Amino acid sequence: MEHSDLVAEMAQVEHLTTQERLHLARRRRMQQLKLWQQREKEWLRSRAKREKSNKRSIYFSDSVMLLEAAARNDIDEVRRLLSRGVTPDATNEDGLTALHQCCIDNNEAMMRLLLDHGANVNAEDSEKWTPLHAAATCGNLNLVRVLIQRGANLLAVNGDGNMPYDICEEERTLDAIESEMAARGVTQRLIDDTRASTEMKMLRDVDELVKAGMDLDEPRDNQGATLLHIASANGYIKVVEYLLEHRASTDVVDHDMWQPVHAAACWGHLEVLELLVQYGADLNVRNKHDETPADICEEGELRARILRLAADQEELRRHAAADRLRTARRSSSSASTSRTLSRVRSVRRTSLREKQLTAKADVRGEARLRETFDSAVDDELQDLFNVCD
Repeated sequence: MEHSDLVAEMAQVEHLTTQERLHLARRRRMQQLKLWQQREKEWLRSRAKREKSNKRSIYFSDSVMLLEAAARNDIDEVRRLLSRGVTPDATNEDGLTALHQCCIDNNEAMMRLLLDHGANVNAEDSEKWTPLHAAATCGNLNLVRVLIQRGANLLAVNGDGNMPYDICEEERTLDAIESEMAARGVTQRLIDDTRASTEMKMLRDVDELVKAGMDLDEPRDNQGATLLHIASANGYIKVVEYLLEHRASTDVVDHDMWQPVHAAACWGHLEVLELLVQYGADLNVRNKHDETPADICEEGELRARILRLAADQEELRRHAAADRLRTARRSSSSASTSRTLSRVRSVRRTSLREKQLTAKADVRGEARLRETFDSAVDDELQDLFNVCD
């Protein structure tokens, strides 16, 4: 009730008994509670409408859902998505497929499901690792056997130049891979040729770029890496040598301020490092995190070798600077001596000229004196002859 209504009702309330007043108060309190409850419902309903209108729905693609389900080993969800036609070869930002994931997790049932739905047994991630690489390095024998049965490439080479057997440390798994390689007639020469094939392909590609007059220092990926970065990271010594011979810059940097020496050091390619240094690369350069090549090298012996190379390089620089200083001093001394000799010669030439001029003046003076003397003698003799006469 409004305040004015309550004031108007006071006259009537005064005539009510105590019991009637209590009854009236209870009735009004109930009306008040009902009113508040109604208002609260309306407010909640209004807020729900606002939240619904502001709510943003988030949707994930089927490929993302497949990868997420595989990562948490939810085989039923993976089966449901595959049955809807989702590709089993979907990848994340690193190029990993669901098949890579189940090889890491040692999930044979998931692997068989993916392969039965056409998953690529030789899919490569961004580092060129195949599912067989993943299963081999994890020592998952059963998965390795299944992959081999389904056509996995035993000689697949990853970005580090390694085949699956190179990175397998579990004895039984390694035996299974090597036994299969022997059964297929794989020889060491075939292994070497296959391992070198990627480098040879890059070498041919670089040769084509050189013939076309392309800029060898142009970035080749979204990280700003150049051909020399890529070849150095992979240890492709022939490609590195070819690039350097064709004037590729050793001090070119990517977006993280890495130079090729950083890439070679990070991936442990000492021979590449030594070659880069021969062409003037600096082993004391720092990336955007203030790291030198030695700082980012994880292998202790290699790091020590890089530090020795850097020290030798610094020593050579000091010797070269000293040689330049000595040469400059010798040049300065030679120039000074030359100037002194020039001045001496000039003085000598001047002195000789002065002496010659002085001598000539003396001769002329003596001649004039002799003429004067001879004239005087002639006059005196003439006077004597006159007196005698």
